[in-house]
Amino acid sequence: MNGLRFFASARFWRGALPALSLTFVLVGVFWLQPRAMSYFGLNLLFNLAVPIALATIAQMFVIAVNDLDLSIGSFVSLVACIGATWLRDTPLLGIAALLGCVAVYAALGALIYIRQLPSIVVTLGMSFVWSGCAVLLLPTPGGSAPDWIRTLVSYKPSYVPMPLLAAVALGLVVHFGLMRTSWGVLMRGVGGNEKAITRAGWSVLKLKMVMYSLTAVFGILAGLTLVGLATSADANIALRYTLLSIAGVILGGGEFVGGRISPVGAVLGAMTLTLTASFLSFLRISPDWQIGAQGAVLIIVLALRAIVNRLEARR
Repeated sequence: MNGLRFFASARFWRGALPALSLTFVLVGVFWLQPRAMSYFGLNLLFNLAVPIALATIAQMFVIAVNDLDLSIGSFVSLVACIGATWLRDTPLLGIAALLGCVAVYAALGALIYIRQLPSIVVTLGMSFVWSGCAVLLLPTPGGSAPDWIRTLVSYKPSYVPMPLLAAVALGLVVHFGLMRTSWGVLMRGVGGNEKAITRAGWSVLKLKMVMYSLTAVFGILAGLTLVGLATSADANIALRYTLLSIAGVILGGGEFVGGRISPVGAVLGAMTLTLTASFLSFLRISPDWQIGAQGAVLIIVLALRAIVNRLEARR
């Protein structure tokens, strides 16, 4: 009886929405293109989902502390440019540049907290800085991904496509770190109840700096994965990742306030958005309309979540 009540509860359906959304789109893709139901087809469908999922997790760390990063797309593009130039030709310089990017993100978190600045304004300004640096580093598309990155992203396991394995590992690792450890509780607590964290003797400033640093780390992983898949870079290669990452977090069950996030849901949301683009392509919908259609998918899921929350409130 208790099990039946759980499956009928609003909590269950709210948590199941990301998986149901992915399943619905995946069934639609298989219906339109049965040949996609294969090792090669799944690998092709989800190949670009990994960098988007990493960027979504990066965005999730900022949203967890009630902020928003409007520069993640530009930052991933800059990392891709660094990966295709400095990291390949002068590895030490490339590593130093990436570590410097992490330090800048930590400083941004400190600046936003100390000066009580709107994160939207600060990160929007930083998006122009990241874009400018990317253009200076790589004025025209080019460069080449380091061999070790290309080898890593092109690895093909025997039975399950690498993108699916990477997505599962990403979701589980981040879920354990944020949802099952005491440090994760503290970091989520900054978004949930900042005053309680302060009264407990913890430094909100340091925790915010850690969360912004983690955003940079996963943004770097997204950029390096992307350049490995594309084999070259462009200063504008990942600009769409800003909106996709926000949509992925929200589609996966996250909320803009309260520190309510779901790492597994965020990965599922990113995969759903990636798959939606393929689904719309199979429907022969113009790329100009695809972004709007992806937004419609997000609105539908949010509407369903609002209905679930309303039912929960009535109970």
